[in-house]
Amino acid sequence: MQPKANKNGFTLIEILVVLIIVGLMASLAVVNLAGGSRQRELQQKVSDLYLLMQTASEQAVLNNREYGFLLTDGGYRFVAMNDDTGKWETFSERIFRPRTFPAWIIVTSRLEADIPRLPSSNQANVQPEIVFLSSGETTPFELVFSLKEEPDVRHVIYSDGISPMVWQQPGEITTQ
Repeated sequence: MQPKANKNGFTLIEILVVLIIVGLMASLAVVNLAGGSRQRELQQKVSDLYLLMQTASEQAVLNNREYGFLLTDGGYRFVAMNDDTGKWETFSERIFRPRTFPAWIIVTSRLEADIPRLPSSNQANVQPEIVFLSSGETTPFELVFSLKEEPDVRHVIYSDGISPMVWQQPGEITTQ
């Protein structure tokens, strides 16, 4: 009698089962990453805007000059009050260049209707929705950012005009 040879290795069935399991895990990972990429991009866009708004507010105090924020079709831009002409002009600094949002981001703004406006020598002149005053105050506002396909995922930037701006991320408790 010959002793049985000890066969090392895997059967074809075992290899196929492992490949199927790895394939399913990879497809789940791709689906989860693809869905989260828009949420991550939304968070990055809102973070960029929040930091720019804080910078504009600080620059207004440091330069003793009023700065403004305008929502445009599909984006936003910052403006500065020219004290000589009394007009709002586009920011000259590169950091405050006009920016756009992807088409899948929904931006909703709630602004105070009764807020006083800075005087302008030309009524056709652009009036910003949000003004960062040289005193450190801002006009009261609320900007809500959400995804078209997931309106429940909301980022909110708001201020009562006196307190510092607040960025409320999805899942945070509202303290307004």
